[in-house]
Amino acid sequence: MNQDRLYLLKPDFADQGRTYYCPGCAELLGVLEFYPKLKRQIEIRWVDFPRPRPELAALLGKDYQSCPVLVLHAVPQQPPSSLKVQFANGHSFVSGAREIGEYLAHMRDIGLPH
Repeated sequence: MNQDRLYLLKPDFADQGRTYYCPGCAELLGVLEFYPKLKRQIEIRWVDFPRPRPELAALLGKDYQSCPVLVLHAVPQQPPSSLKVQFANGHSFVSGAREIGEYLAHMRDIGLPH
């Protein structure tokens, strides 16, 4: 992996007989539209809703399959203390739309979530 990788759930997934989308994934899709440069800086991967999510489980372990999640290419050097960088299975990652937005703001020079 040579760049950060953002995992998002594919929209229109079925769960208990209804069709859904992931609000956190939709929020980050909006951030990518606001800041198109991010699409060149981050690899975007779409995963299916049902678990296990094989690619995420292989990277982070079966306990860390939630989306959205940003798996980091490298551990950030001296990140702000407010950033919630987590570690699992030899990888660092940021989980949750707002947390990922804050990470991108600090590390990729975009606006902060308000």
